[in-house]
This record gives sequence, structure tokens and C-alpha cells, in this order.
Amino acid sequence: MAFTQDILSELAEIAPGSPVAQARDTRDAATQHAQGSYQALFDIQEDAFTADERYSVAAKVAKWHNANELAAHYAGFGLADPTSARLTPALEFARLLTFSPVKATPQALNTLVAAGWKKESIVTLAQLVAFVSFQSRLLAGLRLLNGKTVADSDIPVVAGVWHTNAKTQSGKTAPVQFTQQELGWEPWLAAKPLAEFTPDEQAILAKFGHTDSDYFRLLGRNLPVLEQRTLTDKGIFYTPGGLPRAERELAATAASKINGCIYCASVHARKTSQLSKDDNAVETLLAVQPGEILSERQSARWQAEIDAAAALSVTPPALTVAHLEKLNAQGLDTLQQLDLIQSAAFFAWANRLMLTLGEPYLP
Repeated sequence: MAFTQDILSELAEIAPGSPVAQARDTRDAATQHAQGSYQALFDIQEDAFTADERYSVAAKVAKWHNANELAAHYAGFGLADPTSARLTPALEFARLLTFSPVKATPQALNTLVAAGWKKESIVTLAQLVAFVSFQSRLLAGLRLLNGKTVADSDIPVVAGVWHTNAKTQSGKTAPVQFTQQELGWEPWLAAKPLAEFTPDEQAILAKFGHTDSDYFRLLGRNLPVLEQRTLTDKGIFYTPGGLPRAERELAATAASKINGCIYCASVHARKTSQLSKDDNAVETLLAVQPGEILSERQSARWQAEIDAAAALSVTPPALTVAHLEKLNAQGLDTLQQLDLIQSAAFFAWANRLMLTLGEPYLP
């Protein structure tokens, strides 16, 4: 595969030197490692999950997101037979991750194992679907920022459902409502034991503080993708200037409310509360019930930000020029809007991994 320098810039038709290009240059780490994640996912390190299969899944996921330019890009590299005994369950898994990750259970992973998928390939498949979910949303946001058209979506922008089972699959006490409490997370697919990583691989895990985490050692079954994903995360959330960090965390929390991810929301609501010093507003957001609008009873600025993040988080995305105009009215410039878009889009990726590879529990 011949990798382009920046596939999102090409598909969003971003001209060098334009305001959007300048904003992305300012966020060069996020730009570089989003492209690096793309390259890592399609730089085949395992023969079992073939290139044609990866392109087939990616093209389908992009199409489900109404990201027609991106779907055509992936389809152009050649597609595997979607009706094959091996790819059929993979596409069913991809549909689940795309449209309703909160409905995932261990049985979805067991179905892939029964069809001959190894743990490493399942992790790569989950990363690919989650990444294209992120990539599709980021592309939509970039095109709108750049004055280009995007496909319409009539999906209601409201809070999603979440897990209400009192016990996890292993019998631990599970959270049944959104909370700022610190939670644990247990995998449904075995994490890779630390001893099975090479010393160099262990050093990569240690660099990011991932050594003792079941979640990250599970994702470490494809370490190049995990490394690029982590660097993308840091480039989006930990860079100076632009949108205040509290409001980036707010976007992550809003996305997690749309997707029903109690674990991700607990982490990022807590950070929003700590950084904004507005615990009441954060608790108001967490208390929103399924089918309700997330931004009610918030300040005008947070309303505009939550509405935009939520619209970007539904499937297919429903972000429009009107959302950006409301952000403009609240004083958000191009860089700040890019920060908001990237923060919400990234949690299309994070939520889908957390919800479909395991579940949270109360420590």
C-alpha cells in the first residue's frame, strides 16, 4: 500500500496555508499520529488478518458513517469477499462496534474465536473499526471547518443507553449509572502477559505507564497501533493553547454519554470537574437520561460545545455548519474548534474499545 502524507488533509480538501491547515500544523502531534495510526493499521504485521480483509472492513465502516470519500479511498485498495466464512463474523462485529457498542457482550468475541480469529487479529479488528469511527468523524469535522460539504444525518442527538446489570461477567459489582468515581476495568479477552513482551516492547509500555493495565496490555497485542493511538491521544489532549483542557475533557465526556461508556465518562468527567471547578455542571451532564438532550441547564458556552461534541458522536455523525456557528458565537476560533472536534472524535475510538473488549467494575 502506498501511504499518503496526510490522508485526512487530502480528503477534507485542505489547502496549505489555510486557517484549517494552520490549526492542524499547530496540532502537529495529533495530525502526525492520526496518520501514523492509519499507517500502523494497514502495515500488515500478521498474515491471518489480510490486507484485503482490512480494506473491506474499513470501507464498510466508513460507509456506515456516511464518510463517502473515505469509503471510496479504502475500497480503492481492493476488497475481500464479504460473504466468506471468516469475514462475515468480522463484519457483524464491525457493525456492532459502529452502531451499538454498548450492546457488545463476550459472545461477540467468542464468535470471532470460533471462526478462527486469533486474539491478536481480534484486537487489530477492534482497533481498525474504532479508528475508522474516529477518522470518519474527524474528516466530517475538518470538511465543515474547511467550508466543504458533508453528508446529512437525521439521527437524533440525544444521550444513549448504558449497562444496568449489577454484576460483571466475572461476578464483580458493576456501576449502573454515570459517576465520577474511579472504576476498575476487566477484559473479556485475555490481556497479554507482561513476560511475553520483549524488553523493547516492555519499554514502550512503561514509557506510557501501560505496564500494569490489563486494558493496555490487551491492546498491546498490536503494539505499533497502541503506540500511535497513545501518541494521538496525547497530541489531542495534552497540548498547550487553544481550547482549555477542561473543555476538551468535556467533549470526551459528552461523547461517552452518547455511547453509554460509563468507564470513559468517569475518567473524563472527573478531569472536567477538577479543571473547570464546576462540579455541579458536570454532575448535571452525567445525570442526563437516555433520549434526553445533553446540554440542557448548562452555560451558553458549554451548551454549544456539548451540542457539537454530541452531534459528532452519533452514528452517522450529525455535526453541521450551525453547530460551528454557535461555537463561533461563543468566541471559539478555528484552533479551538479543531481541539473540540478532535477530542470528541477520539472518544468514538476510545469508547468502542472499552465497551466491546471488556467492562468496568466498582473497586
